[in-house]
Amino acid sequence: MKLGVFYEHQLPQPWENGGEEHLFVNALEQIELADRLGYDFIWQVEHHFLEEYSHSSAPEVFLGAVSQRTKNIRIGHGICLSPPHYNHPARVAEHLATLDLISGGRVEWGTGASASLIEMHGFGIDPDQKTAMWCEGVEQTANMMAMRPYPGYDGQFFKMPPRNIVPKPIQKPHPPLWMACSRRESILRAARHGVGALVFGFVEPFQAKVWRDEYYETIKSDECVPIGHSVNANIATLNGMMVHENAEEAMHRGIDGFKFFGYSIAHYAIYGEHRPGRTNLWRRFQAIKDDVKEIPGSGSIGRPQDVRDHLMGYADVGIDQMIFIQQCGLNKHEHICDALELFAREVMPALKEREDERVRQKDEELAPYIEAALARKALMPELNEKDIPNVEAMGILLERRTGKDYATAGGTFADPTRGGAIAMVSREIFAKAAKVE
Repeated sequence: MKLGVFYEHQLPQPWENGGEEHLFVNALEQIELADRLGYDFIWQVEHHFLEEYSHSSAPEVFLGAVSQRTKNIRIGHGICLSPPHYNHPARVAEHLATLDLISGGRVEWGTGASASLIEMHGFGIDPDQKTAMWCEGVEQTANMMAMRPYPGYDGQFFKMPPRNIVPKPIQKPHPPLWMACSRRESILRAARHGVGALVFGFVEPFQAKVWRDEYYETIKSDECVPIGHSVNANIATLNGMMVHENAEEAMHRGIDGFKFFGYSIAHYAIYGEHRPGRTNLWRRFQAIKDDVKEIPGSGSIGRPQDVRDHLMGYADVGIDQMIFIQQCGLNKHEHICDALELFAREVMPALKEREDERVRQKDEELAPYIEAALARKALMPELNEKDIPNVEAMGILLERRTGKDYATAGGTFADPTRGGAIAMVSREIFAKAAKVE
């Protein structure tokens, strides 16, 4: 089983000057440590306006820093919000490709649509349309990375003319594609789209097996029609994690932070009412934390041997990756680092044993099904050579509008003192260069 670490950038109140800076610096140090220790993935969320729960609104910037602090760990958007109202598909393609280039081809492309009204309404998104927005945004972003040029698109939620989106990623045709899931229905939808399932809900091994089996049955069926240009058949689940040789100390270090993680999810997505800039989630949590008795997903908080036995239950039923949330609530940086090291020493070896062979056998088994799924995908038609447009520069347009040459029509570079060398390149020189093609 692969192992990942997960970051929301939680920052409970009260906020002090420098608090967000310390949060980000500490997270980078933790991820650098995880890379050295042999963890396989780091996942960083994208959220907006979710005070205290997630101060991670620009993951592509943070992950750029991660790419330069690490060498081996896979760098995952967990997730990139994909409806075009959040992120224009061309900008997503550019961010992903750039990150893939500077990381040496280590990017994982996680996608989602968000579940909170405070985010959706903040960007003018109708919740009833978010799934359709997700489909349009993801499919066209994949096309943009895979095609040269991108033929253009006139859809329900965005449109753009033909352009060649650059740069292109190292990983061809694009980085592995995942989708955030929380219920059985969304896991099956991920399988139908041929993408990995990031199960950001808490399930015990017996339930995980049911979902895992249904996921792979769908991957192997005629229902699987890839939304991207490749199939990423993987299912990952989430646990809180804090290990210590003393079980009570592990709980003391980790359980309140994990409870806050669950409480703040429910606040923004299910039960809460929020006044921006005024509501104090941590204060509210303090009043009810002792009433929270059921704590699903906390089986990886405890002694190393108990955590190892718990996680082997997921490995034995074929879960491909377990992702750990540690940076939550007021969990301390030094405790997170200690737990990463103890886990790597006492728990990780059992989970890594025979992993390469497991992946090889799985890839061999799925190869014909993936080939069949890709054959079912209706590819976006390439543009005919004659249909690739000439996109005119501003000078040509301005001359046509004014009837004057660009130098006297008031163009940006008409004045040599402003335009420098650009103003010295005449129309005749450009015409000569154009004949080369």
